[in-house]
Amino acid sequence: MLRNTQLFPSLEENISRLKEITGESFDLLLNRFVCGGTDCLLICCEGMVSTQTAAELIFTPLASIPPQPDAAALMSHIRNCMLLSTDRPEVRDFDTLFRLVYSGFMVLLADGTSLGLGFGVQGYPTRSIGEPSGEGCLMGSHEGFVETVRSNMSLLRRRLKSPQLVMELMTKGKKSRTDICLCYMKDRVPEKLISDIKSSLDDMKLETILSTGYVRPFLEKPGFRLFNATGTTERPDVLCSRLIEGRAALLIDGVPFAVIVPKLFCESFQTLDDYAFKPVYAVFLRWIKYIAFIIAVLLPAFYVAVVMYHPELLNSTLLMLLVEAEREAPLSIVTESLLVLLMYETIREAGIRLPKSVGGAVSVISGLIIGDAAVKSGLVSTPLLTMTALSVLGGLVLPELDPQITLLRLAFLISGAILGLFGIGLLACAVLINICSTETYGFPYTAPLSPFKPSGMGDTAVRIGMRQMQSRDFTVEEYHE
Repeated sequence: MLRNTQLFPSLEENISRLKEITGESFDLLLNRFVCGGTDCLLICCEGMVSTQTAAELIFTPLASIPPQPDAAALMSHIRNCMLLSTDRPEVRDFDTLFRLVYSGFMVLLADGTSLGLGFGVQGYPTRSIGEPSGEGCLMGSHEGFVETVRSNMSLLRRRLKSPQLVMELMTKGKKSRTDICLCYMKDRVPEKLISDIKSSLDDMKLETILSTGYVRPFLEKPGFRLFNATGTTERPDVLCSRLIEGRAALLIDGVPFAVIVPKLFCESFQTLDDYAFKPVYAVFLRWIKYIAFIIAVLLPAFYVAVVMYHPELLNSTLLMLLVEAEREAPLSIVTESLLVLLMYETIREAGIRLPKSVGGAVSVISGLIIGDAAVKSGLVSTPLLTMTALSVLGGLVLPELDPQITLLRLAFLISGAILGLFGIGLLACAVLINICSTETYGFPYTAPLSPFKPSGMGDTAVRIGMRQMQSRDFTVEEYHE
């Protein structure tokens, strides 16, 4: 293990060991020079450092150091008498050396001492801060997280300048050595929650971490759960509001999303714009989302169940219209429904994966050719296509719940086709049981609805005014069981 392999006092042994470990990788730059009368080695990774910063802050000052008695005196002079960079970690083993070098640091080694010095001169290319792609907001900030963890940390610090905001940087992943930042408000978050999260991260023995999906399963309770007990966001302002409520968050280097622990089901229906409008309009928008969720999940299933098993629920005029439309369709109503839903999912997946230059062709082909031709040929009835379109439109209102809505829509459709409204009711009970049993670190996913907390209804069923909110001093610890 590199963690247990200490640096050698001999510079030649360190160079040989570096070449052996990396296989003389082309991007690892080993620059030998004489500094203060001692043979030294400056190590960096090509493309990860700023050459201009390194020339001004590292190369020029090191070249002007007067002769020193030995390597230890040279290192002591650089560490105590020179301020070459603000981030100056000490290096004593190869594991730390490679982690720093591949994070954009320069590491200085001297012949005669096993101590190395790191200098933060990062200069690797990064994406500039831009507007979040998946969480649109009319009245809020237009800044979103980027792939660089330290930039994301600064976005949080700009909004929460309180010393109570704690950011703990750790490294996870045996091969990737990914930087993960644990963020929380020290005066708001329960201490047990932080200790449990750290314990879960310590139990994570992944070789690499490339997205939030690598980490989230280790933060959630094992077992089959329809909904995630942890959330994600790409908006710094949304994350700040969650931290104020006593949550913890994880920022992962290379991922423009933050993981929020714990998450509540009701938060999927909340947006930052809810707090920019008058409470009356905010309540209207929130209930639109609740209704859209029900329509997205249940509308196709209700249509199939009523047409097949419960036509008496329809008035005579509507019933005759549906009968006439379905009589001309060559396929059964269940087959039609599944065909249309699977066709939509295929079209959406194609639109996501295709290059943007040809993405517009998908909507033209699907909308004007496939959809219009399917209706005119009689392969799909017009009422069924209308119900499916309304269901899909309702799901687009809640993009965060889209995976769950897609699966539940199909499951309810099959249940309604087999047992009618009775089958829909049975599956609804099973789904409610599964949702109510979901929790993370003792925080119920369905709070404040189950267990019912009247104090939480002010920002769930309705949205009270800011004057009332400022006196609430709310934290999610109230929901902890």
